[in-house]
Amino acid sequence: MLKVYLALTLLLVIAPTGAIAQHGGTDKEQQACTRDVQRFCRKLMDQGDFAVLACLKQNRVRLFPACRYVLVSHGQ
Repeated sequence: MLKVYLALTLLLVIAPTGAIAQHGGTDKEQQACTRDVQRFCRKLMDQGDFAVLACLKQNRVRLFPACRYVLVSHGQ
């Protein structure tokens, strides 16, 4: 579980948008995507944050609404 939170934090910190670069993502934003990362992107966790982000974007239609909102709100 800690690995998921760490990956989401890093994902939100280094994603290529100004809004994300200004803050590392709130706990609420991280929690919004934790289950989706575990369901769809678990195998990619060791491949880096961009791989997880790409996975989330690839599975966008299957994500929980809260996680989709986090992606959209950060320009993804």
